[in-house]
Amino acid sequence: MSERLWFLKRCDLFQRLRPEQLHEVELRSRSREFPRNTPVYLPADQADGVMLLVRGRVKIGSFTEEGKQTILAFIEPGELFGELSLIGAVEREEYAETVEKSTIVMIPREIIQELIRQNPEVSLGVTKLFGLRRQRVERRLKYLLFHSNRERLVHLMLELAETYGRRTPDGVELKIKLSHQDLASVIGSTRETVTVVLGELQSEGKLKLGRRKIILTELAKMAESVHQPAPAIASA
Repeated sequence: MSERLWFLKRCDLFQRLRPEQLHEVELRSRSREFPRNTPVYLPADQADGVMLLVRGRVKIGSFTEEGKQTILAFIEPGELFGELSLIGAVEREEYAETVEKSTIVMIPREIIQELIRQNPEVSLGVTKLFGLRRQRVERRLKYLLFHSNRERLVHLMLELAETYGRRTPDGVELKIKLSHQDLASVIGSTRETVTVVLGELQSEGKLKLGRRKIILTELAKMAESVHQPAPAIASA
């Protein structure tokens, strides 16, 4: 089995394809290595297909008219992104940039569109992908509109804990390295404000800060402060 075919088989969307369909996707796709902090695509780039992240991590974001960065989502291995090309977008509306050294398989739009026509399960999978991304963005917009900087940051900590948290003797460590500027870009705030709020939470004993490292020491209390149940966390 070729490496690219193995990558494709790891993606939920392609797991139920017939062998000949999967082989066709492999033949018409290409993989590429990206260094850390490298653009995968930029706004106004041609939207000619979707991307499958194989290794590493990618952030999806946009820029305001004033040039302020907003991070919309983090993409993990096995996930597709750039899916707006499937509904007729000619140009990219957002940017994608690697957070870590990453391997990405680029799949032409026509391939996915053919699979959607041929396979109801692929069509359902793409529909679910759009739904989950929309739900994620709507939830983040709600936090931005109706919560304080502190509440937005606590909500983000809980969201990150659910996805990247691992229990340790000191608490729940976030296995994702984000700068204060990254956190600010996710919650629509400033780096200075995030630094102040993180300092307050550390003074209250709710978390510990290290170099690009965060340990949530009082996960339940943090969740209670924003009227949200504490997420379930896997052991380290």
